[in-house]
Amino acid sequence: MRKFKIFSTGLMVFLIVLVIIAPPVLAQKEYKITYAEIEKYKKFPYDDARPLWKDFDIKKIIPPDDYAKITFNEEAMKKQWAEIVGFKAPDVVGKIAPEIKPGTYTYQDKEKYPGLKELMIPELYKRFAPGSPPFAGNFPEIKVIPTRQYYYALPIAEATKKHNGFAKLDDQGYLDQRSYIAGLPFPQPEGKFKAQHIIYNWDKRYYGGDSFFGFGQFLGITKRLTEDNLMIAEKYTLRMIGRVLTEPYGWYDKRAETNGETGGIALRFLAPRDMFGSAMSQLYYIDPTHLDLALFYIGGMRRIRKMSTTDTQDAVSGQDVIYDDNQGFSQKLNPKLFPYKYEIIGEREFLVPFASIDGAGYLSKKGMELHDYEFERRPTYVVQLTQLDRNYVYSKRIMYIDKETFLLYYIENYDRKGRLYRTALSMSNFRPLEGMFYEYDVVFRDHLDHHTTFGRALMIPTAWMARDNIDLGGMVMKGK
Repeated sequence: MRKFKIFSTGLMVFLIVLVIIAPPVLAQKEYKITYAEIEKYKKFPYDDARPLWKDFDIKKIIPPDDYAKITFNEEAMKKQWAEIVGFKAPDVVGKIAPEIKPGTYTYQDKEKYPGLKELMIPELYKRFAPGSPPFAGNFPEIKVIPTRQYYYALPIAEATKKHNGFAKLDDQGYLDQRSYIAGLPFPQPEGKFKAQHIIYNWDKRYYGGDSFFGFGQFLGITKRLTEDNLMIAEKYTLRMIGRVLTEPYGWYDKRAETNGETGGIALRFLAPRDMFGSAMSQLYYIDPTHLDLALFYIGGMRRIRKMSTTDTQDAVSGQDVIYDDNQGFSQKLNPKLFPYKYEIIGEREFLVPFASIDGAGYLSKKGMELHDYEFERRPTYVVQLTQLDRNYVYSKRIMYIDKETFLLYYIENYDRKGRLYRTALSMSNFRPLEGMFYEYDVVFRDHLDHHTTFGRALMIPTAWMARDNIDLGGMVMKGK
């Protein structure tokens, strides 16, 4: 205990010194919104069908000058991104079960429209049903909409086009990390390592832009469809490599470039009560052999825990994921540490709840059902990652990745016995004027323990995010 106390005190001094000596960044006034203010627009977690993004206008939060820098001409974005990936999604779907037209379908329509089964991912087709134990998050009805063309902000598209061909893979299909500069590295996956191209596009994703602030809310639901926990946290995210939307561009600073730091996040917990004031900070490195730094401040004990390298396989407290499951999949790709065999096992369209523009979807208290989510046909890569090391928690992962955006919207993880273990269904928030996707609603399921987590993230892009916002020292001071 005495050794741990000495370590904790020393680490705290180190963090405070690090914040003091860190290179100066552009000083900007913070603009935020509180959790209470968000609830005025859409209550969480239950029974609020109001379209969040029609009332919750980020233009009222972000200063006009900053907002102008992250919005672009929609038609220009559509045109450029279609040229980069080589197609528009609406033009390449509609071939499977063409009789399924836009409109509203209920689970009672399954027999009438057998094409729905052909169009949907098998596990999600099972969820097209009324709410019933042991899992929350079924869809008793779905609203099918015409397929949208999605795209990215002009600076992301321009960086992707400019640096296309720069990123290189070695003879095993692993990325030479220093060859990546900005944008998505492989906008038209092809060749022997096509599966790796797809995975690295997800790895280098611009999900939320260069930095954002927001709230994450995660509701735990038992197999009896009763609530067992609710975790709420502030979230700060800073991208440090390939920055194209917010100054400084490129590498965030010299330290990031020298040390190969790709970004960081920090969470400050607001609920449950026994976690209030606790905080977590993670710093990510570009080198796959350099494991990420994760620190946890336990507010009630006033102690800091440095997580060990094996903790990435541990379950996140109160949720149905491990740390390697962040945003669906965040495991480092390494030819020596838990390597995979990469395969494309499918390339076709699926009917899925991919993204929301207005934020009308909600969870009902009765039956713990999902309502008002829009489904659309999406061209999809199905990539299977088979684990080659028997010491890893999953034997394989099957990832469903959108072909137009390279976003992972659904993943199935299997245990060492080949049983379906954990799944994650992600529904993003897309903002057309920004050409940007943000975290939104997610459903995690533990298929062995029969437990569900429904999560919602609300994100605001920022120009003021700096190192002291993601360092644990700053989080600890806010917690106090």
